[in-house]
Amino acid sequence: MTTRTLRTTAHTEGAHRSGRWLALSVLVLAVLLVAVDATVLGLATPFLSEDLEPTGTQLLWIGDVYSFVIAGLLVSMGSLGDRIGRKKLLLIGATAFGAVSVLNAYATSPETMIVARALLGVAGATLMPSTLALIRNLFHDPRERSLAIGIWGAMASAGAAVGPVVGGFLLEHFWWGSVFLINLPVMAVLVLVGIKLIPESKNPDPGPWDLPSVALSLVGMIGVVYAIKELASHGPSLDAGLAALAGAGALTWFVRRQLTLPAPLLDMRLFRHRGFSGAVLADLLTILGLSGLVFFLSQFFQLVQGRQPLEAGLAELPAAVGAVTAGLVAGVVARRFSVRSVVAGGLAAVGLALAVLTGLDQHTGYPLLGSALLVVGVGAGFSFTVTADVILSSVPKEQAGSASAVSETAYELGAALGIAVLGSIVTGVYRGFPVPAGVPSDVASAAHESLGGAVEASGALAPQTATALVSAGQEAFVDGLRIAAGVGAAVLLATAVAAWFLLRGQKLEDGVEH
Repeated sequence: MTTRTLRTTAHTEGAHRSGRWLALSVLVLAVLLVAVDATVLGLATPFLSEDLEPTGTQLLWIGDVYSFVIAGLLVSMGSLGDRIGRKKLLLIGATAFGAVSVLNAYATSPETMIVARALLGVAGATLMPSTLALIRNLFHDPRERSLAIGIWGAMASAGAAVGPVVGGFLLEHFWWGSVFLINLPVMAVLVLVGIKLIPESKNPDPGPWDLPSVALSLVGMIGVVYAIKELASHGPSLDAGLAALAGAGALTWFVRRQLTLPAPLLDMRLFRHRGFSGAVLADLLTILGLSGLVFFLSQFFQLVQGRQPLEAGLAELPAAVGAVTAGLVAGVVARRFSVRSVVAGGLAAVGLALAVLTGLDQHTGYPLLGSALLVVGVGAGFSFTVTADVILSSVPKEQAGSASAVSETAYELGAALGIAVLGSIVTGVYRGFPVPAGVPSDVASAAHESLGGAVEASGALAPQTATALVSAGQEAFVDGLRIAAGVGAAVLLATAVAAWFLLRGQKLEDGVEH
């Protein structure tokens, strides 16, 4: 080989190397956006409650319908990206996400807001599997890929930090709809730059996209999650039972259909890999244990401790800082020690931090809260980054979309279940608080719907009665938070033990793919 040829090859490899990192910087914009959108809503909830006056159930739907729809569609969208092209699906989804954000911003009723959040979930379902799948195809060196996945996870965590801070600033200066309009410039950059920088990739022999499987996946996921939500909120009922039967039946049919199709929407044989199954389980239960608590923590800072929105956003920063730091070094640490020790250790750290929060009260000082949030962030950063790496490394790159979709489905389903189950624990405990004497029945009814409703309703009362009503509501809200933290801690500690056994012998790859 001539010197000139060697020089040309080195130049091409250098361009490819810099190109894929530039492409990664565009991909993580989508991750940042979806994470910002999720955390911004929690901060905006008190303002949204005051303006749209949703019932407690409607408020939960506004919070979790986004995750329900994403969870129901991720597998289908991941498979669609494998077929039509992941770049194409990402850019279509980004455009739709920006457009639907406008509908969210200008919603005028709880019903409109729920529909708008559901449509945002449809768009979001096209973004997340595409980003991870494109990373799988951009980075063939496993160590580089671990770092890329760490950056991907870190940006998701950074979004969790940026969301409350930016959202807090906007909420102090504008109306609550402004928190959705910040999506537009980010989406514009993603689309315009992504067209040039992101290479297209897809499965060269994908087979047809099976629409009956798409329908079964959507019906099954939404049915099961809705049933759990109803059961947690209102106890056993005919509606919950029917939804559970329909969901379980649809998912069973979905699995059976995938096993018979020559080109399935999701290759169920992936779950025979113990590391893959263990990583998916760890993802799902990690997020379940965290999400319900985090959803209500923004309200705790504002409505119980009286912080302004920007201050409440800054108060949640330690979790994001810990997650970003841990995510960037997770691959190195997992190779130095072991996958199972990093994942199980991360889960145990989160569980112990949540256990500390069972001692929460209205006057808990910030040093304790900030320290707990930092530990939660570090533990989740280690666990989530390494499990995402394990899931992607377990499959051929042609199936990257499907595998990414499974990872993201676990994340979103965990988020939906966390808000449904843990959020319903908080709501259930809250609704039982005793109303002070002299409060009219209509005001008492509004106060029992949500803590934001209690603060709003107290404005019509005499100062002393208003203070007593809000204080009783705050105390009940904190009681619910303590119980939810205890349940989350138990779930995460049990998951840490399960991960220790399921991920036995699992290692991250070292050899470069060709």
